[in-house]
Amino acid sequence: MESIKTGIASFGMSGQVFHAPFIHTHPHFQLHTIVERSKTLSKKKYPDVVIARSIPEMLEDRDIELVVINTPDSTHYEYARMALEAGKHVIVEKPFTTGYTQAEELIALAGNRNLMLSVYQNRRWDADFLTVKEILERGLLGRLVEFESTFSRYRNFIKPDTWKETGSAGGGLTWNLGSHLVDQAVQLFGLPEAVYANIATLRTGGQVDDYFRIDLLRPERSPGLRMTLKAGYLMREPEPRFVLHGTLGSYVKYGVDNQEEALLRGETPNRPDWGEEDEQHWGILHTELNGTPLYGKYPGLPGNYNAFYQNIYEHLRSGKPLATDARHVSGVIRIIEAAYQSSREEKAIAI
Repeated sequence: MESIKTGIASFGMSGQVFHAPFIHTHPHFQLHTIVERSKTLSKKKYPDVVIARSIPEMLEDRDIELVVINTPDSTHYEYARMALEAGKHVIVEKPFTTGYTQAEELIALAGNRNLMLSVYQNRRWDADFLTVKEILERGLLGRLVEFESTFSRYRNFIKPDTWKETGSAGGGLTWNLGSHLVDQAVQLFGLPEAVYANIATLRTGGQVDDYFRIDLLRPERSPGLRMTLKAGYLMREPEPRFVLHGTLGSYVKYGVDNQEEALLRGETPNRPDWGEEDEQHWGILHTELNGTPLYGKYPGLPGNYNAFYQNIYEHLRSGKPLATDARHVSGVIRIIEAAYQSSREEKAIAI
């Protein structure tokens, strides 16, 4: 079966770490083209790749079937639209867009042209999130009453010359990490009825938000659940990544999925033990089974970002359901928009 010739719209961290390694190592993809406006960094690792000097130049290549839009947040709508109009299937980095109306327009365009439109919500395949899903599916906590999901970061200075910190092309922690936390919550519990949020800039000299706390109220699949999503850049002592409390017990997990760290070290994602977590990092489960108390480490499932591109391949070549269909991710954008509105107006905003 013919490989899926793929182009990547930029070769910054996203291209180097989260896309090129998975495309390159997948047997049914061909890393065909990478956009580098003036450099040739990609040639060092991928000598056979074609370098395009602009996105329009890449889109003119009729051999390219799939395009990854991994440019700054504020350009996602423009470039994804260009790619769809050029007849390409499209993967858009998170956040999908920075506006719900933009998201709906792209979804309509893809539908009209019978093209795939996917959003790179790779943290659905984090080890800790997969483990949380298993614990909930097994009913080990009884009826869940409280759910907290936190990304703890510590950087007490503003990183210079980056759009994520200056706001010159989007940025802000709520769009950056919030898109992951919100998407995971929606995957587990469905869309909320309303959102109440506190979003702030806490670091000296900060130009974009670097803290958020978002409460998702009355999620559709668990209306009584108390659910909080949180992240900040001034959390030197990390909070738990996940805290879950139910009528039978609790689960608490520290630490984050190790796949990003491994990719930054230059490791390739096709090794047999990819995504496995050391036992010392497993979370604690304190519950009861058939009336018998149970306390100890719960075995963590391995993370698997490879599953994202495997699903893309199966969808394009075999018609299997698309796990990260943009139609099902647009609600994340609506929630984040509502969170900003809630923080400004200091009230809950209905979805």
